[in-house]
Amino acid sequence: MVNPHRLRPLSCVVYGEAEAPYDWPMTQDELKQAVARAALDYVPFAGVLGVGSGSTANCFIAELGRVKHKFDVAVASSEETARRLKALGIEVVDLNSVLEVEVYVDGADEVTRDLAMIKGGGGALTREKIVAAVSRTFVCIADESKLVDVLGRFPLPVEVIPMARSYVARELVKLGGEPEWRQNFVTDNGNMILDVYNLDMLRPGELETTINQIAGVVTNGLFARRGADVLLLGTGDGVRTIRR
Repeated sequence: MVNPHRLRPLSCVVYGEAEAPYDWPMTQDELKQAVARAALDYVPFAGVLGVGSGSTANCFIAELGRVKHKFDVAVASSEETARRLKALGIEVVDLNSVLEVEVYVDGADEVTRDLAMIKGGGGALTREKIVAAVSRTFVCIADESKLVDVLGRFPLPVEVIPMARSYVARELVKLGGEPEWRQNFVTDNGNMILDVYNLDMLRPGELETTINQIAGVVTNGLFARRGADVLLLGTGDGVRTIRR
């Protein structure tokens, strides 16, 4: 449990640099809370806010109650996110009813300094990728443990049509991967997830396209073709901002 007396508000973010160092070691949960608060500066005045899924995104949702008067409506990347937003009294609309999402805020399972990501550890990768595609600005919020030089330490989630699970798995083996079926899990779209280990991700954009061309694949968790525009990274020295 996070001790609230150890938390303090972040007064500013110096772009490309770190804030003044904290005078205590911060836990991973506290780093997530720090970047969630920093992301409030990106909430648009009026318009549509896209909200992601996962533990760091949930921290952001918890902070949104303070600024829900700023934006008009929200688009959620998962049913769980929609439930959390509605519980705060935030209106959630279907993506089909809007032309554009001004800002999308979401976490990542891994992210590089050029802002390519692996997402989908929670299974919402397809809806997350769709919301990202419609968004003008994608703000990724993550703690420093998620920053990597090369993607691939975290297994790559691939959402597949149920009848294609075995075929897609065989095709992923041909690409050098070791797929594992995420059993007893069904996505919000009614599909299955294969978590793929040991893929070569030195060219993540090419791999993203290659995997998506396999028949039966809905999408995969590589966000390289449409990576983040801004990364808010929680570190022991404060929240660092990295821009594309």
